[in-house]
Amino acid sequence: MINLKLKAKELKKEILALYFAYRDPELNLLPKLIIIFTVAYALSPIDLIPDFIPVLGYLDDLIILPLLISLSLKLIPAEIMESSRAKAENNYQRLKPNKIVGAVFIFIWILIMIVIIKALINLFI
Repeated sequence: MINLKLKAKELKKEILALYFAYRDPELNLLPKLIIIFTVAYALSPIDLIPDFIPVLGYLDDLIILPLLISLSLKLIPAEIMESSRAKAENNYQRLKPNKIVGAVFIFIWILIMIVIIKALINLFI
């Protein structure tokens, strides 16, 4: 249980470090786009795969979010990430969930459901 709490705390610091990296003026556009999506997804009150769906509901927390974080980290130069981690360690801020981001993820979820339903209708008709 303690290990899980430690991992969660580390994850929060890494998200905050990504936020500081995003704000670095030397960072290119592609990493910024990936980072903003990652941070927004992490802070979104709505998951892309709702938690009430058995097994699949926790896949986003266990697989998708770590993959997004890993991708973001690979795109950020080491010196920017190092300074961002130092800022995250020294200037702890609480990043709050954003209702607008939640609405965007609801919209994405609805679009995915529409595409799936249309594909199923075309498959069976």
